Amino acid sequence: MDKKHLAAETLRPWGTAVLAGATLALGGCLATTPEIGGGTKSAVSGAAGGATAENANSQLERCDQSLGTLGIVEDQSAAWYQYLRNYKLGSTVPVLRMMIQQSNCFVIVERGAAMANMNMERQLQQSGEMRAGSNFQRGQMVAADYTMSPSINFNQNTGGATAGLAGLSGRLGLLGTVAGGMKTNEASTTLIMIDNRSGVQLAAAEGSARNMDFNVFGGLFGGGLGGGGGGYSNTPEGKIIVTAFADSYNQLVRAVRNYRAQTVRGGLGTGGTLGVSGGSTPASKQVDAPAKRK
Repeated sequence: MDKKHLAAETLRPWGTAVLAGATLALGGCLATTPEIGGGTKSAVSGAAGGATAENANSQLERCDQSLGTLGIVEDQSAAWYQYLRNYKLGSTVPVLRMMIQQSNCFVIVERGAAMANMNMERQLQQSGEMRAGSNFQRGQMVAADYTMSPSINFNQNTGGATAGLAGLSGRLGLLGTVAGGMKTNEASTTLIMIDNRSGVQLAAAEGSARNMDFNVFGGLFGGGLGGGGGGYSNTPEGKIIVTAFADSYNQLVRAVRNYRAQTVRGGLGTGGTLGVSGGSTPASKQVDAPAKRK
């Protein structure tokens, strides 16, 4: 037997042991007792109750006083929302709502799926089936001063780096499946805030985040350790999106803290200052007015 084949035969049991150990560890045989709060966390975690935040990220902006009521609406027909399904991710609204309440900068009002349940309770009250004193009366719902709309831009780059064992794959024919890759995940997010009474955009902010995903067992298990099921707290893609939204929100809060209303001469929506000949707005009439003699 030549030296090349001898080396391969010598290393083959070691490679088999590595594969067996990996399979055993990931197969559930060495499972530990679930621990409360022991799961992986994203940039937004913890809880919020009223103006109180519990275990909130210390980097999240906070306000001593709320600036108004806010509803969040996703454009579920947008391409970015459909793209979330590729990563087995759902609506961004729950994590955004918790982040915003933890900050105490806005009071969240329900304008999503739970509105159906709210309306059902009112229908029950109107039908006469509710007990006396249930206090479901007209005029109790709180108006949403503002609407916030999120959007996501994805950018994923799969690199060519390996886990170091790939160099032996040609000889062993085994360890190459264990070797994985290194992937760069990037996302940028945008938050837009609209005044519901006037329809005026009050603020907009773009944030971003980036990380390196070392998918060591990707070649063997086809998707990596965080690839199955997925969520915003336990997949690389979900975590990077949440972090980017936290960056967007922090920038938006800093902007509105120093808010100064935009003004237009003559008032908003009256035609603006850019007149056209023959128009009926004040600026247009000024265009057609004869020049004053000096």
